[in-house]
Order: sequence, then structure tokens, then C-alpha cells
Amino acid sequence: MARPSRSKRQKRERAAARLQAQQDFGSVPHSFVFQRGRGGRSLRHLVADVRRVLEPYTARALRVRKSNSLKDFVAVAGPLGVTHFLVFSKSESSINLKVFRLPGGPTLTFKVMEYSLLRDVVSALRRHRMHEQQFCHHPLLVLSNFGLPQIHVKLMASTFQNMFPSINVHRVNLNSIKRCLLITYDAETQLLHFRHYSVKVVPVGVSKGLKKLLQEKFPNMSRLEDISELLVKDLNLSESEAEQDGPHNVTELPQAYAGRGNAKAQQSAVRLTEIGPRMTLRLSKVEEGLAQGNVLYHGFIHKTEAEVQELLARKEAKLRLRAERRQRQEAAVERKRRQRQEQREKSLEGMRRKQQEDGDSGAEDPGAPEQDAAREEEEEEEESDAEHYRREVGEEPDQDLFPKPTKRKRLSSGPARLRKRRRRIPPEHPTTSNPHPPAPGAPRRPRGTGRKPQRGAGAAAGPRGQRKLLPKGKTRFQRLGRARKGKR
Repeated sequence: MARPSRSKRQKRERAAARLQAQQDFGSVPHSFVFQRGRGGRSLRHLVADVRRVLEPYTARALRVRKSNSLKDFVAVAGPLGVTHFLVFSKSESSINLKVFRLPGGPTLTFKVMEYSLLRDVVSALRRHRMHEQQFCHHPLLVLSNFGLPQIHVKLMASTFQNMFPSINVHRVNLNSIKRCLLITYDAETQLLHFRHYSVKVVPVGVSKGLKKLLQEKFPNMSRLEDISELLVKDLNLSESEAEQDGPHNVTELPQAYAGRGNAKAQQSAVRLTEIGPRMTLRLSKVEEGLAQGNVLYHGFIHKTEAEVQELLARKEAKLRLRAERRQRQEAAVERKRRQRQEQREKSLEGMRRKQQEDGDSGAEDPGAPEQDAAREEEEEEEESDAEHYRREVGEEPDQDLFPKPTKRKRLSSGPARLRKRRRRIPPEHPTTSNPHPPAPGAPRRPRGTGRKPQRGAGAAAGPRGQRKLLPKGKTRFQRLGRARKGKR
């Protein structure tokens, strides 16, 4: 049976949905995560794990060359809608993480105190809960203990919030929340703890045996006498299956959630399973712009207000000196250009004055090309001949008497086209010519009789001045003026 064709309404709805999806995708923040310099295999794995956390709004397969600079990434960030750079680098003492906010900054520099890769965290779990569908949606960002009044703490909180799309709590779809990113700030140690979790929702208020039935996992009922014991009593389940739920993770669902038993307005437990990576960070400094402005905060170096003002004055003096030097260079370039123009005008004026003094009105213009000057000379000569004929004869000359020279088409602008010269063949060596040319009118000798045969067994002795030739095939001759190529 043939498939029914789509109606016009369905096509319009799908086109509108596709356009809305593209607009939504372009309105959310995007990021680049890459490494600068040499870092080793572990750092490359850490970069790949951080990209995994920021999916799907990051460049997962981004390739970076050694020749690429930060300007190259900034140039492509605008057309692609990239708003953040996360750049990892490794020094002799530590690993650093720089977070750039495009296009105008600021730049936050973190020191990675400790880190664990995704594979290390998953290998430590007895049963990990991670699948590919979890990375189709962005994680839920949770910031803990970022309500302090310090300016650098507020700046860190706003930077992390702007890295992920905003969520409307009244219209969010719970089925799109599959992961959770928790960042905790410790005010005493000034450390940030970076944790990545997988979210799972299970129903509560029913026995564990019934939960297994809802999850299509049949428990061992060999010790039961009646099926009612499965619904009333708890079975001896394993430690991984018998997770303790309490008021800390039990809530009422405002809408239905994926999974059996997770209905609307029902009690369900939210369980988190860490899937990595894990990092411990410390803020080093905050800069204006893209790592080129003033240092707003430094975590290790503390300066007084007077020292800060002195640094600002020194920087302003340096910028002022650079601007003055640039102005002097531009003024010198303009002065030299004017001097060249004045010298050219003086030279042309002197040449014109000399032409007027000599009375040579037909002298060619020094700035005109050679072809134009030759063409003018031909036209003047033609006019003078026609005028002389008209004055002497008294009649108009015929058109064929003084034909006009055909003008060659020439390009209006650009240099003349170069012509390829033909290579002349050098004359032959004088030794190749006949030293004794025959006299005019003398009979011509037959070919081969006037040449000297090869020495050796190829010629027989005869009368003086003559040589007797052997039969054909027994004598080899050599032409005069040509060297032998080799032995035959």
C-alpha cells in the first residue's frame, strides 16, 4: 500500500518547528574547549571529558594545530556563536584553566589542584548509570555557597551561569534533565569542587519487590509461600539494589517522568550517580579583556591601593608613549611623501622652463610614454605632407596619396606586455665548413671520394694521393668536423 502524502499543513508545521529549533540552538551559549602547548596524554583526556560535560553545545571534535593562535579562535567564534573558551595549559608546576568570556572578557584563570578522569570515576563504581541519551541535553547547573559578597565570587557565579542555557522552572520538561553539574565553593580554603552526576528518578512508597516488577526485573521468589508476601514484605536484596531513600531526596513530581511508576503528583526519589570528571580548582586571578587588561583580582599577590595606582599610572604612561611614537612615525611618513611630491613638481617645472627657453615646442612630454610620442610624430609628419601638397598644387590630395597609419590598439592602463624573444641559432663552427670549396664551374666530385677513409682495415693502399675503397660493407667513413661518439 502506498504511503499517504503529507498535507500542506504538516509541511508548514514541520518547517516552522525546524526554524524554531535552529533559532533556539543559536540563542544558547556555545563553548570551545581546547589545549594550548604540550600537556601529555592525561591532559588530553581531561579536555575530552570536559567537552563531554558541556555537550551538546560545544565543539566535540574540535582540532587544534600548533600554528593556531588565540586570534584564530576569536575570528571564528563570532560567526559560530561561541561565547566561552575553556583553555587548558600545563606548566612545570601545575595545570591551569582559563575561562574567556567573548567578545570583551573578562578572563578567569584557575589552578587545577586535583583532577580525576571520567574513566577513573566510572571504574570505581559498582554499577554506573551512563548512556548516550543523557548527553542529548545540557546538564542542570547547581551552584553551592556562591552567595558571598566578594566581587570575585559573584563574578565566578555569573561566569558559570552564562556557560549554560537558562531554565524556566515553570515550563521546563523534566525528561530533558538527565545530568547535573555541581560546583561548590569553600570560603575557608577558597577551593571550587567540580562534580558531574547522572540523574535517576524512581518511585517510592512501594515494596522493593514491587519495584523490581515495575522495572521488569523478577526477584527470586523461591522462599515465598504466597504472592502477597512479595507486596507486603521486603526481600533480601543486594546492597546496590537496596539504596536508602529519605526526606533528603524524595519529592513530589509536578509532571510525569520517564520510567515505570513515575506518575504526576506521586512521591519519587531522585538519585545521583557520579560519572566524572572530578576537579578541584582555585581562582588565581581575574583580568579585563581577553587576558590583556588590568588585573582585577589576584589570589596569591595582594597589593595596596597605592601600588595599584602606581601600576595604573605606569601602564598609562606606557600607552601614552606608544601613541606618541606612532604619531611621530605617521608624521615622518607624511613629511617624506610631501617632499617627494614637491621634488617631482620642481623637476617637471624645470624641464618645462628649459623647453620654453630652447623654443622646442615639439619636444615630448617627459611623463608621456614612448609609443604616444611616436604616434604624435607620425601624425604631425602626415599633416605636414598633406599641407605641403595642398599649398603647392592647390588641390585637395587623394585619400590614397597620404594613407593614415593604422593605430595599434593599446590597453588604457597597465604596463606594456612583454614579448618573447626568439632564440637565435649560433652559426656553425668554422671547422665544419669545407676548407677547400670547389671552383665555380668545376665538376662536382662523387660523394665519398674526397673524404679521408678511416684508418686501419677499411682502406687499401693505392697510388699517391688516391685510396682504393673496399667493397660496400667493409669500409666506414667519418664526416669532417664531427667528433666520434665512441667505438663501434
